[in-house]
Amino acid sequence: MQAAEISGATAARPAEWTFADVWETVAGEVPDHVALVHGERRITWRDFDRRADGIAAALLDAGLQHQDKVALYLHNAPAYLEGVFAALKARLVPVNTNYRYTGDELVQLWTDADAAAVIFHGRFLAQADAVRARCPSVKAWLFVDDGEGACPGWATPFDSAAQGAAARTGAPQGRSGDDQVLIYTGGTTGLPRGVMWRQHDMFLASNTTGDPEVADYDHIRKRLHGAAPPIGLPAAPLMHGTAFVFAATILNRGGTVVTLPGGAFDVPALFDAMVREGVTDLCIVGDAFCRPMVDALDREPHRWDLQRLRVVSSSGMAWSASVKERLLAHAPSALLIDFLNASEASGMGRALTSAKRKDSGSRFQLGKNACVIGEDGRPLMPGDPEPGRLAVSGHIPLGYYKDPVKTAATFPVIDGVRYSVPGDLATVDADGAITLLGRGSTSINTGGEKVYPEEVEDAITAWPGVADTLVVGIPHERFGQMVVAAVAMSDGAPLDERALLEHLRSRLAGHKIPRAIMPVASIERGPNGKADRPGVTARIVAWLDSGKRETMS
Repeated sequence: MQAAEISGATAARPAEWTFADVWETVAGEVPDHVALVHGERRITWRDFDRRADGIAAALLDAGLQHQDKVALYLHNAPAYLEGVFAALKARLVPVNTNYRYTGDELVQLWTDADAAAVIFHGRFLAQADAVRARCPSVKAWLFVDDGEGACPGWATPFDSAAQGAAARTGAPQGRSGDDQVLIYTGGTTGLPRGVMWRQHDMFLASNTTGDPEVADYDHIRKRLHGAAPPIGLPAAPLMHGTAFVFAATILNRGGTVVTLPGGAFDVPALFDAMVREGVTDLCIVGDAFCRPMVDALDREPHRWDLQRLRVVSSSGMAWSASVKERLLAHAPSALLIDFLNASEASGMGRALTSAKRKDSGSRFQLGKNACVIGEDGRPLMPGDPEPGRLAVSGHIPLGYYKDPVKTAATFPVIDGVRYSVPGDLATVDADGAITLLGRGSTSINTGGEKVYPEEVEDAITAWPGVADTLVVGIPHERFGQMVVAAVAMSDGAPLDERALLEHLRSRLAGHKIPRAIMPVASIERGPNGKADRPGVTARIVAWLDSGKRETMS
């Protein structure tokens, strides 16, 4: 049976893409190719498909219905992608879960998502058990054995379920491009919100290989017999949208996804796996991941051969020019792609850097369907000096799950066109490129002047020895807010505040220079690379209150 028939496509509506149909097509065409690698474990496309059938059957047998939600409470591992594949086969909706959540945070997310099943690693058994009674909508708990304990009586062993399908599993209704994927955003500025993507839109929004707008599975088959498929490694957690979409695009191309055992970001283990598996594509999240990588490469420049690395992509946080340059010194054949994406929008812009193409700082090329919208609601023209909000149309999400007010604000209709406007601010340069200013919600108003933290952070990270930084605004009686920074130095080195300030004065206007700089051992970012901005702000305020002399007069 053809994939278009499985999905229920009709002549009245062009066939739309679904990930399950694409991945089943790959499994049918190249069943012996390796789909997933995790340490010593290797799973072929045939077994990836078969195991997902078993999990899908277990979820349906547990009583899950069309578009019920399946929460993934997992570290990076084959089970994450097997669980996603299973949910999509059965027309269920995969839901990412931040594995740092416990107690009330888990209950809030799974209740908001209407989770009907939870797939969890053994190391999270205590947390899952503690909230079970508070999540009555969950019909099925699937336990993934990671050597951290035994499966409890109230859960189903994931591996046993994966062996249980005698044939391909699908939903009785057939599949549709309308079937959803739900990506919950981090809750550092409020409760997490679920972003609803149609599969067809997500597939095409992340399309990097020229797949047609109308689903054509013969196109997929032909591509599998062309160039060698990619071998991709998501260094970031799969529960972060950046890493999940990256892994999905690798699988869409019939490639191999390599995941790292262990719950922490282990740089030597990362490079060992890249060399061992011949990784061609790497996904990171800005400086939070790349800086410790280049530190390790600088310390041992001959330990790892990265000649097979072709693409390093990043999205979600700043990736500084100095760190990119250091990476290219060790991987000169790589193309570095800095994407302007968000959980709510893909394709807003990108910046390309290579050994032959220097980094352009905060300048990005606009995406095909992207623009910058000014205060009057109209797209800005090249050379317009005023800042506006980055927006993208075309293949964008349906909105936020169960939040029509926030949906209306983030996905406005302008002149009959529906846009996603997640909040990034930019100006349009004379050549049509954009200069990214930062998130409007984090901009600092000091004495009537706007300061965008990302610009100041870029200047700070360009100072030798800085490992990480976060710039925030705190209340100030005279100026409304003042600019302050937390700065972490590499290897615990002392911070020379005077020298750093001299460096900043050579690059920034006076009102943008931090009036206080707090040395910290770490910014303490989450596993997705994002900082807890309110938490860091509170730490700085407490530090100032403890006796740090304010320098703004």
